[in-house]
Amino acid sequence: MSESKTFEESLDELEKIASNLESGNLGLDEAIKEFEKGMKLSKECSKKLDEAEKKINILVQGENGELNEENFVAEEE
Repeated sequence: MSESKTFEESLDELEKIASNLESGNLGLDEAIKEFEKGMKLSKECSKKLDEAEKKINILVQGENGELNEENFVAEEE
């Protein structure tokens, strides 16, 4: 995976791999290779989402009416 893919491209490829695996039409060796490729793509997507989350800022209107930037903090369920 030397080429850099966008999140959307990686997710699309991951969905195709999942579909191929679910079809049951792959031999064992090919299914294992596809699974390994899917795991790498999954990790890449997760990393990109984590990086994006760190960059997100929320603009909040302060007491004086000015907009202030605050870091985004994800709420845990």
